[in-house]
Amino acid sequence: MTNKRFLTTTEAAHYIGMSKAFLERDRWAGARIPFVRMGSRAIRYDIEMLDQYINSMIRKNTIRLRGGQR
Repeated sequence: MTNKRFLTTTEAAHYIGMSKAFLERDRWAGARIPFVRMGSRAIRYDIEMLDQYINSMIRKNTIRLRGGQR
């Protein structure tokens, strides 16, 4: 298997442990997870961006602070 920089929506969903529908909804809702549109239809996700998204979700506790602070 060759190392790939870009993943399809299905591959990216598997990589981050979420559903394909989650990524599709995320694109429509404002894209918290960056993606690349290649051509008119092909959507791809950069593995480095997926890793950054996962790292941004790391929390030390489940407490939510007011005002969006973390």
